[in-house]
Amino acid sequence: MRRVTIGGGAVIAVLIGIAVAQAAVPPPPAVSVVVVKDQPVYQEQTYIGRIQATRIVNLVPRITGYLEQRLFHQGGDVKKGQLLYVIEPGPYQAAFDQANANVAAAQATLDNAKITLARAQNLLHTPAGQRSTLDDARATEESDAANLAAAKAQRDTAAINLSYTQIRSPVAGRIGPTSINIGNVVSPTTGTLATVVTQNPINVLFSMPVRDALKLRQQFAKQGGLDAVELRLRLPDGRMDPQTGTLDFTSNQISQSTDSLALQGTISNPVVAGLGDAKVNNRELTSGEFVTVVLRSKHPEQQIVLPRDAVLADQLGDYVLAVNAKNVVVRQNVTLVQSTPATATIASGITLGDRVIVDGIEKVHPGLAVVPDTVDNPAASSATAQG
Repeated sequence: MRRVTIGGGAVIAVLIGIAVAQAAVPPPPAVSVVVVKDQPVYQEQTYIGRIQATRIVNLVPRITGYLEQRLFHQGGDVKKGQLLYVIEPGPYQAAFDQANANVAAAQATLDNAKITLARAQNLLHTPAGQRSTLDDARATEESDAANLAAAKAQRDTAAINLSYTQIRSPVAGRIGPTSINIGNVVSPTTGTLATVVTQNPINVLFSMPVRDALKLRQQFAKQGGLDAVELRLRLPDGRMDPQTGTLDFTSNQISQSTDSLALQGTISNPVVAGLGDAKVNNRELTSGEFVTVVLRSKHPEQQIVLPRDAVLADQLGDYVLAVNAKNVVVRQNVTLVQSTPATATIASGITLGDRVIVDGIEKVHPGLAVVPDTVDNPAASSATAQG
């Protein structure tokens, strides 16, 4: 048996070598993982749309006269039948009174003709009666009846013209600015005095490619067709309108220039709260406004949704890095249903209960042991999938 003696310097060198070897093996990296669960996912599509009032009415004078009164606040709400303008009624009232007097005169003349006709009929079979007298009396009676009808028609025309001196709102809605001041002469050639647009409900018009329209029809054919879709609006400032609308019209023709199908939805447009005693009732949606139309399924489907950053891609396709039971990183190839900049909906490749890495991916590779830290799925709140 040989005894090997190592000097002090050699012992120090061995110890340093051991320390360096230990330092060369780093500890397993820490990663954040989510436990795969399914969640309700709403299928949705987005398009650019334009708000349009259900009715737009231009108020135009139908007679000629001085504009005497304007009885509304510009930009305010008006009721159906509300009096808005008054055109000088005097001349038209006088014309109606004259026509009414003409009717009374014609009625009196006709009554006298009827008496004369009756007298001639009674005398016809007496020595004083003559056939010619009876014929003249009958002709006079018929002529006077025609004159009465003409007088009544003229009175009706005068009454209509008199009614046109009052311009009333044919619909309930919001009125715009007036283009003619009080004291000006207006006529049917003057043009529009003001415009009234209905406010609630309101329409939204948009178009979608035929490809999307066919996909939409196939997707919801067994769920009630258009009744299975609800309509939401994203406003120009990025906010979502709280109201939910319905899709109630599709065009019967495809646009040849854009190969798209025109659609129309209807959505509520209530008064915005918090205006106090303001004379103008502002609403969220205004006719002519551009919005983003979001078509979303009413009933969600249970699907697996991950953060989009958790899904990687290479020449072999899409994949995720998961952690197995031994805390070793493994590659799992996946198939996507749909994806957005924030989320990815998974069709296959992972199962419920798998642990998928969502943070620290850049530090690991398949086969490496890790220290997993389970976190909540950040995609759980984005329960929508773009179609």
